[in-house]
Order: sequence, then C-alpha cells, then structure tokens
Amino acid sequence: MLGLAQNAVAQYSYDDDLYYDNRVTYELDGHMGAMNCLTDLGGGKGTGKKFIKDLNPGKSQFSGGIFLSAAYRYAIVLRAEATWGSVKADDKVLAKVKETTLGRYDRNLSFKSIVYEVMLAAEIHPRYFKKYKKGEKLPRLSPYLMGGVGYFSFNPKAKLNDLWIDLQPLSTEGQGFSEYPNRKFYRLKQLNFPVGAGIKYKISPLFNFTAECVYRILHTDYLDDVSTRYIDQAVFSNHFMGEQLFQAQSLHDRQKELNAAHISTKDDIRGNPNNNDAYFTINLKLGVVF
Repeated sequence: MLGLAQNAVAQYSYDDDLYYDNRVTYELDGHMGAMNCLTDLGGGKGTGKKFIKDLNPGKSQFSGGIFLSAAYRYAIVLRAEATWGSVKADDKVLAKVKETTLGRYDRNLSFKSIVYEVMLAAEIHPRYFKKYKKGEKLPRLSPYLMGGVGYFSFNPKAKLNDLWIDLQPLSTEGQGFSEYPNRKFYRLKQLNFPVGAGIKYKISPLFNFTAECVYRILHTDYLDDVSTRYIDQAVFSNHFMGEQLFQAQSLHDRQKELNAAHISTKDDIRGNPNNNDAYFTINLKLGVVF
C-alpha cells in the first residue's frame, strides 16, 4: 500500500486550477425535507383561496430524493432528479372556524397519497455569469432559479372503517360513467412542471449545501380526488355492486358522518374545478462534486 502512495496537497481552496479550469463539473446529491399540497380540501376560514393562502403547514410530510447534475462554469446546471414523499389533507382542520367555511368543514372529505417523481430541470446561477479572473475568489453563496419537466405518480386514498381505500376506481364524481359523459377518468401518472428557487453554499471544493423550494404545476384537479359537483348517489348502483358499491356511496358524500339528518343533493358543490391542484417540496441538500 505504501508503494502506491502519490503526491498529496495539504490544502486548497475551491477556486484552484483543478476545479476552476474544468468547464463542466458534476455533482451527486441527496436531499430530504417536507412535501405538502394545495388542493380543494382543508385550508383556512372563509371561502377557499388560491395558492398558499389556504396552506395547512401541519399537514407537511417527509420527502427525500437524489439527483445527478452537470454544471457549466457553475452558472448553468442541468440535473436529473428522483423524489418521493407523500401528501394529505382533510376538512377536519376547519373545525375551529367551521361557521365561516360555507360548508367546507361539513363536506368532511379527506385523502392521502404517496407521490413518486422524476424530473429533468435546469438551474440558472446569475452570480457566476460574471467573468472571474484566474485566482480571483468565486462567490461561495449562489442564489438560483430552476425549472423543468417532471413525471409523477399518485394514488389518492381515504380511510373507511379502518381501511385505506383507493378512490380513483370508485369514480366518486362519476368519472367514466355514461350518465356523466363529460367526466373522464383521471390518470394516476402524469406530467408536471416544477419551478422553484434555492440558494447554494460551497462548503469546500468537494461539498455543496443547498436549501431549495420547488412548486409543481399540475394539469389535474384530482390529486385529492375532489374537483367538481356531487352526482346522483343512485347512479353508483348502475356500475358497482357489493362492497365496491358500499365504498363508492360512502366515500362520495361523507356529510352524514357529521350530520345524520343531512340529505344529499346532486349538483351540490364538492370542489372547485377552476383551480388545479399542486404540491411542493422544501429540501435541504448535500452534494458531492466530482
């Protein structure tokens, strides 16, 4: 082993020739953080609101992931990333303000879903667009913007009699029923468009630390299986039987669980189809440069 020893350098800074003169550097990264969603369920007092005004931070779930990136002069970064996590929401969070929610608390719906995602994205680091002379210190701290395209899978579930039931096959809003021809099945695997921002800190020539928030723009309003209006509950018997019929009728409208005297009426508002759902992550990342 001693015979294989080679020259070593006691110390160097991250802008030494070894790194600065490489136009392209690569980074392998692991990250962990929180995942949350913005859907029709939950929120705050009053009417439902757009974007983070209706966010329930207490519903954040763990997320993790890995990515491999290639950086050109540190300024433009292309990365391939895999992320996994989970999201959930429910109307019970509105209990303390239920009198103001115009029936959203009484709707009494809930869901959870595991999310898997792969994405291709680009980062732009403005501070590295300046031309630095050889030997001049490069900035260690670099804020950046990112965007790309992703492919994700989800599967909304709701709890009934201590069992978690898949909601998409139950057509809770008449998806795929001939009686509701305009309501199509939603796909459980879809494209999304991640956009976000972060700040990267160069710990050393070999290690980077990053804090990042990424918001996913979705083309579905069914992340939580809730989008539009209630259907005629009797229609379920035209398509299901036995246990599946019981599950569909029970999870379609859960207002009787809070008010036994409630009478369901078709076309009552169940969700808002004008706003698609979304989910986002806030991550801390540690990367190894090579």
